[in-house]
Amino acid sequence: MSSMPAKTASIRTASKRKAVIWLAVAFGLLALFAANGHLVYVAMTSQPDCVDHIRQGEMSAMQSRFSAARSACSPEKRREMGDG
Repeated sequence: MSSMPAKTASIRTASKRKAVIWLAVAFGLLALFAANGHLVYVAMTSQPDCVDHIRQGEMSAMQSRFSAARSACSPEKRREMGDG
């Protein structure tokens, strides 16, 4: 009969260990979803400023291998913003 309390104690310890593991997994998933949600929020609400770059069709773009495929900022918009 003395083994019965020891067995109950080991069951409680195992249950506590499982509970801690499940809480850690739940916390990790919550952190993952929160971080991804924040990234989606920032991506949807931010609008980067116009960046100076070589546009397709410009003379220097023909000499270079890389240029913007389709610029979101036209030269007119840059003038409106006071950048050039």
